[in-house]
Amino acid sequence: MQAAESTEQTTTQPAQPIIKIQHVFKRYRNVDALSDFSLEIPRGTIYGLIGPNGAGKTTLLRILAALISPTAGQVWLGDEEITRTPTTIQRKVGYMPDFFGVYPDLTSAEYLEFYAGIHGIPRQKRAQTVSDLLELVDLSSKRNSFVETLSRGMKQRLCLARALVHDPDVLLLDEPASGLDPRARVELRELVRALQGMGKTIIVSSHILPELAEMCTDIAIVQGGKLIASGDVDSVSHRLGSGRRLEIRILDLARVPRAMDQLKQLPGITNVTQGNGSSDAQLIQAEFSGDDQELHRILVALITHDIPVVSFAPRSGSGLLEEVFMSITEESTP
Repeated sequence: MQAAESTEQTTTQPAQPIIKIQHVFKRYRNVDALSDFSLEIPRGTIYGLIGPNGAGKTTLLRILAALISPTAGQVWLGDEEITRTPTTIQRKVGYMPDFFGVYPDLTSAEYLEFYAGIHGIPRQKRAQTVSDLLELVDLSSKRNSFVETLSRGMKQRLCLARALVHDPDVLLLDEPASGLDPRARVELRELVRALQGMGKTIIVSSHILPELAEMCTDIAIVQGGKLIASGDVDSVSHRLGSGRRLEIRILDLARVPRAMDQLKQLPGITNVTQGNGSSDAQLIQAEFSGDDQELHRILVALITHDIPVVSFAPRSGSGLLEEVFMSITEESTP
């Protein structure tokens, strides 16, 4: 009976934060890379950091990796404050930087064995660890290939394996999809999801916004070293954008003006425009600030006014995320 009650509590409670960043500042000479930055990252999430170049994303990742210390503030990984026990933290965190060093005269297996030794993995366990990691990142067939002969995507996967060699709880990935072709990006995305399924908490910094929207469970918008907003992808996009973008396709070109007039009269609808239609449907776009129940009322209103609606859907995810990012970067452009 007690076990059943314990299970019920576990399933209803929200994920607890594995990382707590509290009022962190980081100053380089006269420049504040981070300014009063606070954020909580729930355990088991894929958390995306979004912001223009110089926003402070890499500085934040390096602090989380215990490679540098904040000028002020505290960062907690579980019950441990990072600056007090940096060596312990580095055993629990795997860091994959944007620019990483490789050893071209080593094979893939030798490369991972080298880092396994650095992390203190016993010699008798290294061979199995390396084999498991190569299989995980789909590089078993390249175990005896020299690193310099690998493609960009293979090198990225090998360096991800390097970050995993000591089985960390948290993975920090700085622009992991940079320079990858579309196929390699899909492979990386699926690998990150698989790692989340293994219980890892993954923090990803990237400018490739569609990848983040499809990959991440949560995001943080960073600008000028400050946190602009954080939360799940859709809620942040809607909060910072002007609302959801409705895309409505109707069958009859002649009824477009009537459909647009009807939309303009409905509450929560603004910026009604006619988009580029196809040969069999005409597109109307509008900004919408209501809830999902109101969406249903809008669709009913169109149908009852004899508007032949072919498709009706709010645009969300990567599209809204891209618009939010463009708005932020435009504001920061001198």
